[in-house]
Amino acid sequence: MDLTLLRTFVAVHRAGSFTRAATLLGLSQPAVTSQIRTLERQLGRPLFHRRARGVTPTAVGDELAHKAAPHLDALLRITESERGAAGALRTLHVAGSPEFLCLRVLPALALLVGQGHTLRATPQTDAEASLHGLAAGHHDLVVTTAHPRGGLFTATALCDEEHVLVAAPYWAALVDMDRLREEGCAALDGIPLVEVHESLPLVTRYWTAVFDTLPDARSLTATVVVPDLRAVLECVRAGAGLAVLPRYLCQDALDSGRIVALAEPAVPPLRTWFLVVRTGSLALAHLARAHERLLDAAAHW
Repeated sequence: MDLTLLRTFVAVHRAGSFTRAATLLGLSQPAVTSQIRTLERQLGRPLFHRRARGVTPTAVGDELAHKAAPHLDALLRITESERGAAGALRTLHVAGSPEFLCLRVLPALALLVGQGHTLRATPQTDAEASLHGLAAGHHDLVVTTAHPRGGLFTATALCDEEHVLVAAPYWAALVDMDRLREEGCAALDGIPLVEVHESLPLVTRYWTAVFDTLPDARSLTATVVVPDLRAVLECVRAGAGLAVLPRYLCQDALDSGRIVALAEPAVPPLRTWFLVVRTGSLALAHLARAHERLLDAAAHW
C-alpha cells in the first residue's frame, strides 16, 4: 500500500475535512480527494462519509487510522531525528494570549533558541482564531484556555491560572472589608472598574465564582476598557479602579504594595491553560522538545 496515500488518509481522518487536510499537506483539494478515492478503490471499501461540512470516518476508516497512524508518526520521528542529526534548523510557530506568551511561554522557550531552534510568536486574543490557524498549519502550537474538541487537535493541560480581585491602596482603604465578607460584591458599589471588554468577562467569571451572582450593571460598569491585561494592571496601579487579574501577572505589584487584593476566597477562581497541537505533530522533534519544555516550566509556575 502506498505510504503517500496512507499519509493523506491519516491527515483527512484527523482534520475531518479534505480541504483542511490539503492545506496541512501542501496539496490541492482535488489531489487529496483523488488520493482518498484511489485508496478506497484499492481497499474496496469507503473510508469516509461525505457530509455538508467535512467528512466523518466509516468503521473501516476508523480501524485503518487506528492501525496506520502510529506507524506513520514513528516514520516521521525517524525522519525528523535524521534531520536533527544533520543540523537542520526548524522554526517553531507559537500563538496565544499576548500576556501569557510574553510572561510565561516565550521565557520558557528561550533556551531552545540556543539549541538550533528559531521561534516565531503570534499574539492572538481570539482562541477560536488561534485554533483555526493551528488547523490551517499557520501555527505549530497554541496556548489557550479553550479546550478544543475533535480528532484534529491534541490538548494537554499546562497550568491553572488564579484570578485575583485587586485595586490600588487608595480604593482598598475605602472598602469595608467586613461588609465585603458578609454582603459580598455590594460593598464594591461605586468603585470604578477596569476591564478588557465592555462585557466584563473577567469580572463576570469572578463574581459568579466568588459572590455567586452576576455583576449589577447599574452599579458596576467599566470606567476604563483596554484589551490588554498588562495595560489593565498599569491602570489599576495608577488608581483607575478595581480589576480582576491573573495572579501571575500582578504578583509583583501585590508583593510591592502597589496594589492590594480586595478578597482572599477560600477557593479562588481558576482557569486552565492548555497546550494544543495538531494530532500526530509531536512526532516532530523540535515541536516535541518545545512541548516538553513548556510542561517542565509550568510545574514551577
